[in-house]
Amino acid sequence: MPKTRLNISLDQDLVDFVKVYVQENRTTVAEVVTQFILALKRQAQGESMEIILSNPDFHKSLIDVQSRLRDGTAEWHTFDEVFGD
Repeated sequence: MPKTRLNISLDQDLVDFVKVYVQENRTTVAEVVTQFILALKRQAQGESMEIILSNPDFHKSLIDVQSRLRDGTAEWHTFDEVFGD
């Protein structure tokens, strides 16, 4: 889907926070905003993620992955290594 530019104004404390957040989590401001809006859209359309997120094994795996991404110990693979024939 083609991207469209959206300009928003935020309080300076929120801008400072999101800049630190994206750096620590190796993401972008656009991705944070996109994920937030997608969560709102899913909630409005009744497509909640609560069932998946409430699964203790999934939750533990998610926390583990986030931790490894933050501390840089995640092992990265190419697309072909993961999905190759």
